Amino acid sequence: MDISVIIPLYNEDESLKELNDWIVRVMLTNNFSYEIIYIDDGSSDNSWKEIEKLSVENKNVKGIKFRRNYGKSAALNRGFDAAIGNVVITMDADLQDSPDEIPELYKMIKEDGLDLVSGWKKKRRDPLTKRIPSKFFNRSTRIMSGIKLHDFNCGLKAYKKNVIKSIEIHGEMHRYIPVIAKWAGFTNIGEKIVDHRKRKYGITKFGFERFIKGYLDLISIIFISKFGKRPMHLFGTLGTLIFIIGFIIAAYLAYAKFFMAEYKMTERPLFYFGLLAMMIGTQLFLTGFLAELISRSSHDRNQYLIEKELGLKKYGE
Repeated sequence: MDISVIIPLYNEDESLKELNDWIVRVMLTNNFSYEIIYIDDGSSDNSWKEIEKLSVENKNVKGIKFRRNYGKSAALNRGFDAAIGNVVITMDADLQDSPDEIPELYKMIKEDGLDLVSGWKKKRRDPLTKRIPSKFFNRSTRIMSGIKLHDFNCGLKAYKKNVIKSIEIHGEMHRYIPVIAKWAGFTNIGEKIVDHRKRKYGITKFGFERFIKGYLDLISIIFISKFGKRPMHLFGTLGTLIFIIGFIIAAYLAYAKFFMAEYKMTERPLFYFGLLAMMIGTQLFLTGFLAELISRSSHDRNQYLIEKELGLKKYGE
């Protein structure tokens, strides 16, 4: 199969028919073999009924329904697991992403050999309250990750199949899929300027708090990428260094007490600094030790309840 289109959604029943017809038209025009996978993230409207109708009309339309709202990362992760296309396209369901971009994205993966192509909404159709925080968010992510992309959070992306089968996302980490892919060894990452359209139906499902959660997840990704499999290397090293500093201070004060002057060690502020350093160093070392044990026995974090599925096959069938 040429293309799998993965569309996570939450309460987008008004746009689904129009979006689906648009995608199908693009696929038929370019003679692509395809599947469209909708992941209903616990919608409370008629989104799932619309997906069922579309699936009856077109056997290439498939669906997954979560029992409750788990978030976009969980929806994408389940879609990645279900996809069987050689190229995987993700897009939002609100009609702000244009399916007309699919052929060029496919070409960049198949012919240009990129591992991942991220859309760049150079001219955004969003209010100023979303555009300004997004600029700060993208700039700080570029600095911290070293990936030269302008728009990390664009929902319109294309992937080689190997990429989406090799990564796992949870929490709010869908914003950092390029970062996760890079740390997984897929460094051939590009971007494409894409058309961004005004929202036609409904309202946005994301609030300002997404930026706070986003930064916290970025720190988590960087830490996990570098030290997730070896936390003792970070905590153990820091703990040992801080403990040694505290021990040197304590040794100096003990030497001064017996050979240099008569005073009470507890009357010197340096004594408490050295004691604190040894305590913190010991705690950091133990934290690294416990984290090492946990990392070696942790289970899959993406545990979510699926209520229904339509027309899906397991990868490899």
